Amino acid sequence: MTASANAKFKPRVFSGIQPTNHLQLGNYLGAVKRFVQMQDSGVETIYCIVDLHAITVWQNPEDLRNATRELAAGYIASGLDPKRSILFNQSQVPGHAELGWVFNCVARMGWMNRMTQFKDKAGKNAENASLGLYAYPALMAADILLYHATHVPVGEDQKQHVELTRDIAIKFNHDFKVDFFPVTQPVIEGTATRVMSLRDGTKKMSKSDPSDASRINLTDDADTIAKKFRKAKTDPDPLPETIDGLAGRPEARNLVNIYAALAEVSAETVIAEFAGKQFGVFKPALADLAVARLSPIAEEMARLMADPAEIDRILGDGAERADAIAQPILDQTYDIVGMVRSRRG
Repeated sequence: MTASANAKFKPRVFSGIQPTNHLQLGNYLGAVKRFVQMQDSGVETIYCIVDLHAITVWQNPEDLRNATRELAAGYIASGLDPKRSILFNQSQVPGHAELGWVFNCVARMGWMNRMTQFKDKAGKNAENASLGLYAYPALMAADILLYHATHVPVGEDQKQHVELTRDIAIKFNHDFKVDFFPVTQPVIEGTATRVMSLRDGTKKMSKSDPSDASRINLTDDADTIAKKFRKAKTDPDPLPETIDGLAGRPEARNLVNIYAALAEVSAETVIAEFAGKQFGVFKPALADLAVARLSPIAEEMARLMADPAEIDRILGDGAERADAIAQPILDQTYDIVGMVRSRRG
């Protein structure tokens, strides 16, 4: 089935983020900022806090609850409107886990063995990693296809998982001779879809990096944001005259890309403005821009987190709306697979 065959499906966007540690700048620029913009696209938008994915590695229960609420607060503080989009946490919609099992039986071991993120996360200790960590790409496919989502905004590092989702959809449709699941399209756009560490421009900015100085957390106050950018790793050369001059300069390229994404301009525009300038000039300008863009988010997150019951209410309402879409699709999946469906109520 080709992408053109998706014409029969209602356009729908789905994406999700794990509630682990703090929401950071890479999440915001690579995902949340675009989630907010997509609300104005006229397409139905569904955004999920994937707490089932979070437990593929052990989580302290109270920390997980707090992180789930904090992520919801981060979504809302960044401009996501839970009335215009559906916002919920994954575990409140049982269909995710149920369809995940069906897809465990559709996905092939060879496909799963090619997933690079398991190798990265398990490292040399793969034998002691959880089965969930190995199999979670099939659950991710279920997250997407449970809503017949046609588009998924992702960073470059998650593109492989959307490709697996497409493989699963195609195989399911082929095996059961149906045209039931769409072949989902990844949406990768924007200047800073992959934000790198402030300490090492060759590594992705990560919530799990042991160095807090490597990232900008959305909960950081203005002084902390400014301090982290002032201390961000750079090289001794001034900014080049053209974008090509950033080749082989990962830290410089990263900071230029972050500035461009925050200012909503191209990297070429940033280079044109700061060509020939030293980082002693550029980094304070970047810090001022970041503080102006991010401090209001941190302040609103703090306000929202002061009322966890209201966050829980928003997530519960979103889960009911999500389930109303998901359950009929799950029911049809079971019918296609051949499950007897005779239970009443």
